[in-house]
Amino acid sequence: MITIIDYKSGNLKSISNGFKKIGVEYQITDDKEIIANSDYLVLPGVGAFGSAMENLKPFEEIIKEHVNADKPFLGICLGQQVLMGSSEESPNVEGLNLFKGHVERLHDGVKIPHMGWNRLKVTNSSLILEGIDDEYFYFVHSYHVIPDDDEIIAGICDYGGDVVASLSQNNLFSTQFHPEKSGKVGLRILKNFTELEI
Repeated sequence: MITIIDYKSGNLKSISNGFKKIGVEYQITDDKEIIANSDYLVLPGVGAFGSAMENLKPFEEIIKEHVNADKPFLGICLGQQVLMGSSEESPNVEGLNLFKGHVERLHDGVKIPHMGWNRLKVTNSSLILEGIDDEYFYFVHSYHVIPDDDEIIAGICDYGGDVVASLSQNNLFSTQFHPEKSGKVGLRILKNFTELEI
């Protein structure tokens, strides 16, 4: 069973439709006990870093305990950014700090937000990106993550320079793009996630 965290900052219908299309059972909940007892957690995200972190406060320790217990976790779009330590979008707001690094506004000279299809280049092996490389995925964002350790970068895209598109570290995964809006290749990522061994 996939548990999608309802923290009032995510496109719940979109991501749930993705899991529905691949025939996987899911639940959407803000019940902390259910979330704490879940094997697979998904954190979608839209909006601003600061408001998302404010809404995540009730779930912050549960999320960290889940990741520390080596259970699969997937952050999507803003759900990738809040996994970092900080963001220039919301100064003085601390992120979940599950990935070491920070979030910056996209490069000068490009159209913001970055909206539309872009090619993913896989740079390091990641279980959720198995069978995928040089495929197009759908992006909508104005900020991007800058991890301290390049080794956790699983994939990048070119948008006025390299933009981190996916991170991977042990059981913790994230994408800046929306797999649920990216056709068959996006659904492949969701399926790869659901097939991870616990």
